[in-house]
Order: sequence, then C-alpha cells, then structure tokens
Amino acid sequence: MRRFAVVGVALSIGVCGLTEVGTAANPRIAAVQIGLRAHGFDPGPVDGLSGPLTRSALASFQRAKRLPDDGRLDRKTRRALGQRGRPLLGQRELAVGAVGWDVAVLEFRLRRRGLPRSAVDGRFTRSTATALRRYQRRQRLAPDGIAGPLTYRALAARSAARAHVVRAGESFFSIAARYHVSPWQLARRNGIPLTNVIVPDQRLVLPAGARLSAPVVTGPPASRDAVRAAIDRWALVYGVDPRLARALAWMESGFQQDVVSSVGAVGVMQLLPETWEFVDTVVLGVRTPRNYVGNVRAGVRYLRWQLDQFGGNVRLALAGWYQGARAVREIGLYDDTKLFVRVVLSLYGTV
Repeated sequence: MRRFAVVGVALSIGVCGLTEVGTAANPRIAAVQIGLRAHGFDPGPVDGLSGPLTRSALASFQRAKRLPDDGRLDRKTRRALGQRGRPLLGQRELAVGAVGWDVAVLEFRLRRRGLPRSAVDGRFTRSTATALRRYQRRQRLAPDGIAGPLTYRALAARSAARAHVVRAGESFFSIAARYHVSPWQLARRNGIPLTNVIVPDQRLVLPAGARLSAPVVTGPPASRDAVRAAIDRWALVYGVDPRLARALAWMESGFQQDVVSSVGAVGVMQLLPETWEFVDTVVLGVRTPRNYVGNVRAGVRYLRWQLDQFGGNVRLALAGWYQGARAVREIGLYDDTKLFVRVVLSLYGTV
C-alpha cells in the first residue's frame, strides 16, 4: 500500500488513547477490540464502547507484554499490538489485502454501508471494498473501493450534532419518547444525571439513532399501559418484584418498544441481540417472539437470572444487568454502573 500524508485532514478517529465508557460507539475503541481479539484476548463484542470487558482485556494484554496494566491505550501498547496497532487511518492508501489498525477503524465506520459485523476484523476484503464503494457513491466520490485522500476528507468532515431545545413541561423521558431513544442514553450523552431537572431553553444533544419517525417494528404498536401489563405479568411468572422490573424498563426505554441503541440494544428492556439469544437458548429453552411481549418476557427472565447470580441482592443484580455479572464479581462496580443502579432504585415504585 502506498503511504502518504493527508494534508489538512485531522481525523479524530486517529487520535491515540482509550477513553472511558462513552455514550456513543467510537471507531478507535473498536480497533483496540479487534487488535485484542487478534492476540487472543476477549474484549467482548466489537461495539466501539470502552466497557469493563474491553478495559479488562486491555489490562491483561498489557500485563502479558510487561507494560503498565492501567487499561489505557498509549504508544507502547499500540506498538505491542504490532500490525494491529498501526498505522492510524489516513496515513496510507487502503485497498483489498491491507491489514491494520486503520482498516479496523474504516470497517467499523462502514457498518452503516452494509458491511457485516463479522467482516469488521481489521482485514480489507472484498466485502470491505463493496461497503466502501457504497459510501463513496453517497459522498459523490469515484466508487473505486480504495480509501485515499478524498475518502479520508469525507470521513473527517463533521456534521453538526443534532440537538433539542427543552420546552416547558418536557422531561428526559418525554424527549426520549419523541426521538425514540433511551432516556438513560439521552442523559449520559449530555453528562447530566437522569434524576436532574431540566429547564426550558436548555439545549440537549441527541444520542446516535435519534429520529422523529418510528422505525418498522415487529407487531402492532403497544401503549404504555400494555407494556406495563406485560411487565407485571412476566414479573409474577418469574418471581420478580414488578416495581423493580418496571423501574428498570422505564430507565432503559421509557416503556418504548421501538428504541434501538447505538450498539444495537433493542426494545422495552433494551436487550442486546446476543443477550436475548442467551436467554432464549440457555435460560428459557424456547425462542421468544421478537415483539414487545417477547422482549419483556426475556428481559424480566434475565433480571431474574441476575438476581439469582447474586443471591437476591438487588443492587448487585442491577449492576450485573448493566455491567455483566462476571465483571461485577471480578472488577467491582464502575462509577457509571453505580449511577445506573442509583437511578433505577430511585424510580422504584414511581412507574
């Protein structure tokens, strides 16, 4: 591949340093996750989020390479990743056959152009080239399937973040419902605790995936009363306090069935597809329908599973829901996990 300097283009996705837990997927974190996988360490799903599994895997990798195991990415750590840690996106032309950090970053950004998740692996294949051509056509560039200076300039161009100006009587939950996003993600995107009061004329930046029109969902639209009834029903079946299940569901989605997060969590209970599949296959032994009833059933059963993992301790079960049971046991609760738990408990008995 031909190397070159991209004059006048500062790609933010090429900045070194693994950030803390973010509110939106970050391509450079995805590149770290792909690099760790290539070296035999499990960072969890390649989702671009610096969660506990990613930080733990990075720290383990650093220990194996006799580097400070602080779970942060620096030049020495990137160097230790070898071919998977270099070069930064924009430093060379990319085409079929290329392997590296820059390819991983590019592929992660091409997911919205039809690149399958399984193909996001840091190797520039024909699938990568096909997705890149789609992106180039959309940007009115020559669709040659090769990433060069013009493609990098298009990638570096930033559009203004979508925002909402608060009106009288609005809350995080009503705004989240309007844009079909999670109230929790809306609050985190703005660095404001969900328990805080927002005021008219306050400007809120909307998280990824915000939209005014509802997406196509499986099954007929469900009212909040119907969602609440489904939660209460399955809570009774699985021996879960319905007030706890409702508080969790309200925190996650505001009882919306059509919310899809930036990392692919779906429905009322905001279940990742792999979590939903785990509940169906391992916990329930049956496939639940992919509608709001099935989502609620799987979510409440997963909450029951978390409660069982921690001997009925509600605080730890909620932490396990948010952070993962294994991570809670091995690492403890992160600050954002503690905040999540605190807000859910504050909603207990109010929804």
